[in-house]
Amino acid sequence: MTPTISIIIPCYNEAGTIEGLLDAIRRQSFPAGKMQVVVMDGGSTDGTREQLEKYAEDHPDLRLDVVDNPSRTIPAALNLGISVAEAETIIRLDAHSVPYPDYVQRCLDALDRTGAANVGGVWDIQPGGEGWIARSIAAAASHPLGAGDARYRTDGEPGWVETVPFGAYRTEWLERVGPYNENLLTNEDYELNARLLKAGGKIWFDPAIRSIYYARSSLKDLARQYLRYGYWKARMLHRYPETLKWRQALPPLFVLGALVLLGLSAFWPVSWSLLAVQWGGYGLALLAAGLREAARRHDAALTLGFPLSVGVMHVCWGSAFLLGLVVPGSGEERGRIT
Repeated sequence: MTPTISIIIPCYNEAGTIEGLLDAIRRQSFPAGKMQVVVMDGGSTDGTREQLEKYAEDHPDLRLDVVDNPSRTIPAALNLGISVAEAETIIRLDAHSVPYPDYVQRCLDALDRTGAANVGGVWDIQPGGEGWIARSIAAAASHPLGAGDARYRTDGEPGWVETVPFGAYRTEWLERVGPYNENLLTNEDYELNARLLKAGGKIWFDPAIRSIYYARSSLKDLARQYLRYGYWKARMLHRYPETLKWRQALPPLFVLGALVLLGLSAFWPVSWSLLAVQWGGYGLALLAAGLREAARRHDAALTLGFPLSVGVMHVCWGSAFLLGLVVPGSGEERGRIT
């Protein structure tokens, strides 16, 4: 039987979460027999591959195809998944996610109802580990200070948007705009959505489409994540400068301002005072937000953890963004894929 839905999942060393994701897919209100699940494994070494093989053996009611992704990059994995997908509708999920039981059906309904090129919903962001830092990171990732005006992180109203997480789309749109750009190691979803919009497609956000997303569990992992995000957002701007939003410009402008003041400090002592005002005001604003979140969530640890998490997000994203702007590119980011 030809599947109605193909779900594609990039995966690398996800032994701790992959079975939970597959269980959530099997429990969907949409019939398991009409779904094809394609996991693109980047050579996992933590037992993920063995778990996948055993899961397929234990649950023959769910079609599970595992393909190798030797490049270990997400856009390459997604293109591999698309090449294996047999359905006309593709849903992309993350190995760190757990879709709500009606996720697939709601994606289908939204596509049919709106005629959108891509639909998506809300991330219910949960801690990726134990401890106060993991809780703080999850709180920051779903707060406007950390997420800006991204509706999928802050549970906004339904409507037309510029991007959604993961996404569900018809394969006909990929035939129009091409596959994921494998030269962008991060921000590949945003770039694909930019092409969909340029081609006349629309992107629909529906907060009823929900999935649990597990945030990073340590500040070190959070820093790595946002360094990637910032750098590759800047690289994408070489092709789509119009996609930069004011909220995204604030962290690099803040970092740039600090760097300029540091540079001036050698011959203009006043810059030290200005630098203290800049960072002092920023720190107080984050502390006030942390106190508010701690009270709202009844978690005193957020008083310190929330400001730390948001600060890591801003500084890492802003610094890497500036680096991505000034480092010469090979031209590949400007779009060999059209």
